[in-house]
Amino acid sequence: MHTPDKQLTDEQSREVAEKIREEIAKRRISRQTLAEQAKLSLSTLEKVLGGRRPFTLATTVRLEQALGVSLRRSSPVPVAPSGNDVAPDSLGSYSHRAVTWLEDVYITLRPSFGDKDAIFAYRTEIAWEPTVSSLVFREGERTDAAYEHTGEVAVPHQSGFIYLVINRHGQHRVITVSRPTVAGEMYGIISTLRAGPGSQLTPIAAPIALVPQRNVKNPTLGRVAPDNANYALYRDHLRRTVEEPFALFLPV
Repeated sequence: MHTPDKQLTDEQSREVAEKIREEIAKRRISRQTLAEQAKLSLSTLEKVLGGRRPFTLATTVRLEQALGVSLRRSSPVPVAPSGNDVAPDSLGSYSHRAVTWLEDVYITLRPSFGDKDAIFAYRTEIAWEPTVSSLVFREGERTDAAYEHTGEVAVPHQSGFIYLVINRHGQHRVITVSRPTVAGEMYGIISTLRAGPGSQLTPIAAPIALVPQRNVKNPTLGRVAPDNANYALYRDHLRRTVEEPFALFLPV
């Protein structure tokens, strides 16, 4: 005999709906996109978000799997891990399955620290690394190859942001970016050290954008000057970081 799907209480449904709306806003995705990812009809999603129908357990689980976050209080993300398939708590306790949407090769853009009119571009790959049971990022094709980094990727549920972290002997560099847009782009802030004359280092922060490589037809890497064919595209991505805004830079 068919067993009816368990319905959440009105209070639980309101909490889940609020959490989903927060995730949609953080990720800048449409309800249609979320419905497709969760394998639900848009009509069903609209009705439960609008309070015209209570959430069922099955619908909630599908949405949790699509978003990779828990929508219910004190309930784990319903993704069954296996072996070394869950990142440590310090990185957000995410499973590999819950973050596959982040695995990609990106063109990373930030202002050039040595030329105020130029943009610095290089490749960053984000991929799952079984030996450390987490996502890692690897930089490549930098013109300053000595500063190419590999680090850990933190994806905490609470903030809705993604952190690319390097910790070398206590020295940190942190990139904080938004969750991907519909087009897969991530925007935020890089906080690092700028190399100066001799051994001089100066703390510096700047806007940064990670754009899927497939979104740039013929990417230019290295120091990109204003006369380069990709300069306007790269500049628009960096401007989007502060204009939308994905990040804020406060005046003194």
